[in-house]
Amino acid sequence: MQTSLQRRNARRRKGGRGRSGGVARTAAIALPLFLFATFLAVAGVAFVGAVSAYAYYSSDLDEPSALEDIAFNQQSIIWDRTGKVELARFGAERREVVTFDEISPALLDAVTAVEDKTFWTNSGFDPVALGAAAIDTLQGDGRGASTLTQQLVRQRLLDPALVQDPERTVERKIKEIIQSIRVTQAYPGLDGKRRIITAYYNQNFFGNNNYGIRAAAKDYFRVSDLSQLTLAQAAILAAIPQSPSNYDLMKNAVEQEDGTLVVPADARVVQRRNTVLDLMEQGRTPISTERGIRYSAADFDAARAEPVVLAPRVVPIWKAPHFVWAVREQLTDLLCDPGAATCPVLERGGLDVVTTLDWKLQQLGERWVKAAAILPHVKDPKAYAKQIGVAYRPWMAKLRNKKIYNGALVAMDWQTGEIVTYVGSADYYASKVTKKLQPQFDVLADGWRQPGSAWKPINYVTGIDAGTITAATMFMDVATNFARSGRSYIPTNADNLERGPMRMRPALQFSLNIPAIKALSYTGIDRVFETARKLGVKFLGDESQAGLSLAIGSEEVHPVDLATGYSSIANGGRHIGHTTILTVKDKTGKDVISPYKPPAGEKAVSPQAAYIVTDILTGNTNPRVNPVWGKFQIKNDKGARRPATLKTGTNNDAKDLNAYGFIAAPTKEGRDKGEYALTVGAWNGNSDNTVVSTPGNPVFSIDVTTYVWQGFMQAASRDWAIHDFRRPKGLKEATVDAFTGLKPGPFSSKTVREIFIDGTAPAQVDYTKVGMRIEKETGTRWQDGCVGTPVTKGFLDLSGVEAAFPNWQKQNQKWIARARKGAGVGGGLDRSTTSYFYNLGSFHPYGRSWGAPFAPKNQCIVGGATPIPSAEPSGEPTPEPGGSGKPPKPTP
Repeated sequence: MQTSLQRRNARRRKGGRGRSGGVARTAAIALPLFLFATFLAVAGVAFVGAVSAYAYYSSDLDEPSALEDIAFNQQSIIWDRTGKVELARFGAERREVVTFDEISPALLDAVTAVEDKTFWTNSGFDPVALGAAAIDTLQGDGRGASTLTQQLVRQRLLDPALVQDPERTVERKIKEIIQSIRVTQAYPGLDGKRRIITAYYNQNFFGNNNYGIRAAAKDYFRVSDLSQLTLAQAAILAAIPQSPSNYDLMKNAVEQEDGTLVVPADARVVQRRNTVLDLMEQGRTPISTERGIRYSAADFDAARAEPVVLAPRVVPIWKAPHFVWAVREQLTDLLCDPGAATCPVLERGGLDVVTTLDWKLQQLGERWVKAAAILPHVKDPKAYAKQIGVAYRPWMAKLRNKKIYNGALVAMDWQTGEIVTYVGSADYYASKVTKKLQPQFDVLADGWRQPGSAWKPINYVTGIDAGTITAATMFMDVATNFARSGRSYIPTNADNLERGPMRMRPALQFSLNIPAIKALSYTGIDRVFETARKLGVKFLGDESQAGLSLAIGSEEVHPVDLATGYSSIANGGRHIGHTTILTVKDKTGKDVISPYKPPAGEKAVSPQAAYIVTDILTGNTNPRVNPVWGKFQIKNDKGARRPATLKTGTNNDAKDLNAYGFIAAPTKEGRDKGEYALTVGAWNGNSDNTVVSTPGNPVFSIDVTTYVWQGFMQAASRDWAIHDFRRPKGLKEATVDAFTGLKPGPFSSKTVREIFIDGTAPAQVDYTKVGMRIEKETGTRWQDGCVGTPVTKGFLDLSGVEAAFPNWQKQNQKWIARARKGAGVGGGLDRSTTSYFYNLGSFHPYGRSWGAPFAPKNQCIVGGATPIPSAEPSGEPTPEPGGSGKPPKPTP
């Protein structure tokens, strides 16, 4: 028999009717009901919100059925500036439709393996991948999570303005997912998936003007039947659409010695191919497996090791092809985002593009580039010269044994920024391609080249603008060790001569290296680097890697950018950039972008500084001023000389030969006749950066590129009116000592007129060269009772020059010791020798002198006469030009 306590416990265990048991039962029932009701309420609100959001975001979306519509015949036509000469067409030349059955299993598996592993089962988007991408983004490792359907929708079924707007990314992503769901619903089941992936392969851009998978297979591998693609080829084609511009196989290919085009194994596109193969090897091959195709580990190893060898090129015959590619790149920047991998607006075509190119001048440019790079190496150069329309000259004959195989030339209007001539390499369609001549590579925009001494105008214009130097500033042209951080750096002039006192103007005109480096030290590397950027020059890094060698052009730049920098100087120091496009219209004639109007530009340097450098460089094409470069003067068809600036450059490693310069602007009437404010930049060298000059077989820009520059400039402007450069306000002319650049003193042997920015002309007489000389000197330095009549005379006193740089002064004093013996005395650093200006035959415009004799070592005092300054350092700096007469504060 149970006790009452046992019975109560039993009832509790069974859930009896005791009070506590009733409460428990009520709570057990009420809580789930409450939670369920709450869930329904929240779900209801969420459902209503989701439905509303779906309706809102899908209201203006295109019909999914438009997915398979492909506009195959919408070509974009590229014209010259007249709109009459067709340069090229983009679009339908390389685009062919394939059916699903024609796409190989390897291609189908490759693209889903790398882009969308759940493609065959997802509903248009992959929520798991989307969530993982969101988490990664929050953790600072942003990545995409778009399915194949989303990618296709983004290209074909979304408003291009929405896709291109970075401020509407969230809206675009929502609409992309909604539209992808709608597409999957409109194309249901396995058949629908097949149609979607077929549309993906038919409509994607694969680089090198290839639209669709068959066009890409034909172009890159000469394969029309897609089933004939190797596993490696299928994988690399599937890898390209992620970034067609970067993964373009032609852009990544390297010419071999036998002419074969091979994409290097370390190229990013090959690495991505291997990633695709890795993913496929992990089991992502559903279509191949379904069709009984089994890949072994050895198959994948072989595919990863397979070299990417491209088929021989069959290129469309375009006019000015390098320019056409530059136009396409600028169109991408304008219509989409700068540097965008794909540009749907451009890919759809139907554009009518009028460019800046002058077809007449373009033909001249191509002719002169070939004259220096191709002509010297053909079997019959005289016949080739006649074929391309140039006279065979002795300089061309001298190049037959020189190792120069490529060239480039750009011409632009410095008042408008319009590029009128663009030759990226010699002979784009050359049948023979070598490492030294890779004719389809655009040296102007893609090549990083050293400008050599062609850089010096940018160095000097920065200093003049900053007030650290003037055109009359004197530098000691003496070889010096400009060591920094313990590293020796001893630059010399090209002829290894040291000319002593040297003003900035002749130093630039005759391209002396040592004064250029000293000017950079005065002005500062960072300041020159930044000014160059403002002028339009681009660099590989954010700061100069060259150090003081920046002064002589060792920093690599794109030639088209350096030409833009020269144009900015010509344009009064204002940078307006450059353009290849005037107008872009759609097939209805509506402007796609606003027609080009030259911008006002931004000030890089003052118009006064720009003019002074322009005036200096103009002397380089005047034989009376510069007999070395003056032979490259520009004449019109009546034989009159045209004012033109010119600066050449041969880099230290003798790989790059350069010539840059510009002429004055035409009048409005002249423009109406086809005249331009022309800047021309020319380059010669080899595509593979091999040297063109050796000690045993030297060659300089003056032997090659300067003739190209002159030939083009003269032919282009032969019948144009002659104008001089306009001098801006804010300048003053003053007479200065030809050697010191200071205000002439009573003993100045030669004087010259110089141009200064207001307030910077020298105000102090050149007293540094005034001393006393006694006709009969004794052997004692300071001794009374000398015999003879005292004679007042000026002596050369360089004791205080460059006093802020003790190392420079040390070498200056050594130069003085050697110069006392005259010109031609060796013993300087790197075996340099003393010289007068300029050591060129009889060309000594200021005499065979350094401005005055050196003071005698033994001197004496007569009565109370002032002692003669000695040649020993006094520690007092020589006043440099400046409004106050005080020396500038150089940057050591």
